[in-house]
Amino acid sequence: MQSMTLEQLRATASAGGVVGVTLKGQGSSFFMEIATRSGQDAFLVKARGTEPRRFGSPNSALIVLRHLGIAVVKLDATHWNPDQKEVTQNRDSRAQAMRQAHQAAAYNQWLTGEIQEAIDDPRPSVPHDEVMARMDARIQRHKTA
Repeated sequence: MQSMTLEQLRATASAGGVVGVTLKGQGSSFFMEIATRSGQDAFLVKARGTEPRRFGSPNSALIVLRHLGIAVVKLDATHWNPDQKEVTQNRDSRAQAMRQAHQAAAYNQWLTGEIQEAIDDPRPSVPHDEVMARMDARIQRHKTA
């Protein structure tokens, strides 16, 4: 079975290449299976990747299809179980990515504050060579102590 992104589905539907769409329940989600005039069925995938696009309810899938001009849809709820909660790896990795983004933003905010504080410091700047000489002397004192 082929895969199809939303943009590909939009182009295929506007060209009259979609024969039918079936919403298939699997676990607590729904997947979209597309029948095309070429005879090669496809399933809707996420824009970035080959993972099937999941819909939490048939309603959300129907809204997408309606915007594409597809008004007639079959529903297959044979394997649908609304009580089954699915924690996908994608959701976990997405949550991890959000945590990392928040940590990075907090660090950037802290660093920006530190840099601005240094810029606003009224004391005169110390040349690099002088700082390095002071540090070398300090290191030497600690080695001999």
